[in-house]
Amino acid sequence: MNHHVICSLDTGNLQHAKETVTRLAPHVGAFKIGHALTLGNGLHVVEELREAGAKRIFLDLKFHDIPNTVALAVHEAAKYGVWMMTVHISGGPAMLQAAVEQARSFGEDQRPLLVGVSVLTSLDEETLHRDLGINRPLESQVLELSKMAIDNDLDGVVSSPHEAAAIRNAVGHSPIIVTPGIRMADAATHDQKRVADAKTALANGSSYLVIGRALSESQDPLATLAQFGLMPEN
Repeated sequence: MNHHVICSLDTGNLQHAKETVTRLAPHVGAFKIGHALTLGNGLHVVEELREAGAKRIFLDLKFHDIPNTVALAVHEAAKYGVWMMTVHISGGPAMLQAAVEQARSFGEDQRPLLVGVSVLTSLDEETLHRDLGINRPLESQVLELSKMAIDNDLDGVVSSPHEAAAIRNAVGHSPIIVTPGIRMADAATHDQKRVADAKTALANGSSYLVIGRALSESQDPLATLAQFGLMPEN
């Protein structure tokens, strides 16, 4: 198993997701689920995926609302025993603090880890400036939001491989950095723009790597992980 790898279950089909978990559970450290799976099937999918072999579930719903609403969302999601979940850092300090308070109410052994999303990996600098009206350089925006997340006691952040090194230098060794946008050197980027290979992301300070279709659709996960340069750790 490679504990650094989180497999993204990019499907709304619960049966397909369960079959993927059963096939990949011996090889990856966690599975990421999002709106596609939870909106159609409910949060009870967490329990079904756990029964299929998933020991850790990363719930990626990117909560972003007023503090009370996000607090309620974190509380409800945490009831299902998810390992980690996401919130949008741009919700601001009060929202982040409300999320942390609810997560911590479950106790140190049961609380979910909270990681903050700064700038989606589907965005580039031109989109940030032209369409969203944010004048900071993209890396500066990511860094400032990431520091806000850690200052407000989140466990870590989500970062593209491109900004991981700068974030690690800014926030220190302890916070988690979860990195999507992991590709093989010659692979298509699909709908993400800030991508890199696994070796680069880990060297830049990433804690966990999110890999989607290349792994979830693989019939030979060990060979696929080897192509990414990710060998089993035990």
